[in-house]
Amino acid sequence: MQRSLDKSIRRRLVDPGKIVIVIGGLHGTGKSTYAKILARDLGLRHVSAGQLFREIAEERDLSLENLNELACSDPSLDQYVDKRTKEEAAEKGVIIDGQLAAVMAGDTADLRILITAPEKTRMERISRRDSISLAEASERTLQRERAEHDRYQKYYGIDVADVSIYDVVVDSGSTTIEEATKILKSVVEDYIAKQSWR
Repeated sequence: MQRSLDKSIRRRLVDPGKIVIVIGGLHGTGKSTYAKILARDLGLRHVSAGQLFREIAEERDLSLENLNELACSDPSLDQYVDKRTKEEAAEKGVIIDGQLAAVMAGDTADLRILITAPEKTRMERISRRDSISLAEASERTLQRERAEHDRYQKYYGIDVADVSIYDVVVDSGSTTIEEATKILKSVVEDYIAKQSWR
């Protein structure tokens, strides 16, 4: 039987308020799903950069696509999300997911995990999640990712295709949620076992 993080990891995580885990990945890889699961089991806060962006869209009564277009000419939108990400990381005791989370958390991050999945799998997931056709999911998402890639390169000189900043890469495309969760829990448990949070 798989051990629960509540019983195994938490006992060794003497001060959970000190740890910062960041989870990155493209849209549809499952980064937010896994971040929520780990945060729940570890008793940590969960912050999603993507959710912060969606909140801005709702406040301005814009679609994500329209806000994404606006962000191409208005760097303050990304800067707001990045500032919040840095602030949350500085408070510690958190798992943050987002494409730039590993960069924005900087040296505050203790463990950087990248979630990957084949493009076809990602588009199928987004299609199901948003109740749209596969063709529409692909068009919207790939257009959004191209715009984000260009923005991040323009504003920060960051290439999101460069995975060298991450400590661990986990492919969620060939596994079930349960299997990928087990792998991620093992990664976190192994890391915590090597650290002292006293």
